[in-house]
Amino acid sequence: MLTVHNGAVNGLSTRTRRRTRLGAGLAVVVLGASALAGCSGGSEEAADAAPSEDSSASSEESSEATDAPSAEPYLPVPDGVELTPQGSLLGVGDEAVVAYEPRQDRVGVLGITVRELRETTFEESFEGWQLDDRTRASTPYFVDVSVTNEGRTDLGGRPVPLYLLDDANTLIEASTFAGDFEPCPSAPLPKTFAKGDTTRGCLVFLAPEGQELAGVSFRPDQDFDAITWAGDVQQPAGSGGGNQGGGNSGGNQGGGNGGGGNG
Repeated sequence: MLTVHNGAVNGLSTRTRRRTRLGAGLAVVVLGASALAGCSGGSEEAADAAPSEDSSASSEESSEATDAPSAEPYLPVPDGVELTPQGSLLGVGDEAVVAYEPRQDRVGVLGITVRELRETTFEESFEGWQLDDRTRASTPYFVDVSVTNEGRTDLGGRPVPLYLLDDANTLIEASTFAGDFEPCPSAPLPKTFAKGDTTRGCLVFLAPEGQELAGVSFRPDQDFDAITWAGDVQQPAGSGGGNQGGGNSGGNQGGGNGGGGNG
């Protein structure tokens, strides 16, 4: 069963309030799946994009790759845009060109590159934050991305439509912050983000207690066969663990465009 956890955080950064109680906002990530399946995100835009529960999905389905693009794209896109096939398994550093509907009758097209996967700790990255026990039991991850608008719709202010996939086959939404979070600036796309615009960003995810990052997925709705990035996960400073494999780090099986990030 594939479930969705809401990772919204309505906290302030340590720069504006050193003793912010972050745990109350983050605890929703580590609640039971039955209470969270299909719930909406922390903003209207996240609610538009969040998939609902799909009992037929499995980790095997999300990692199956398609050898060639279908004859027609799954959404209308500008001429010359070739979408990465659904079900593609990509490596860190690969680009996927994806389409989704951020709201009804609007199609957005993005080139997304997952640049790096990083495990961190609350001690290292959340110094000065007051955390409750449930929050501290989760594992924080930072995901560095680059994004290019490949379509005609201005996607300014929209969240980057990616989820963490954990090893229990759960999709977890990125956490959001009311202020700046310097260790991983987790802002939405710039206020204006028109065709050809490029940006880099960082997403914060909290894996529930006992779970680890298996990959990062683009899955805009329950009928979409997820496009997933997997690869080595950078370990926290001083952990002595080096890089940790995050699922299949091999290559570009599903037609995604290889190469580094944009911009």
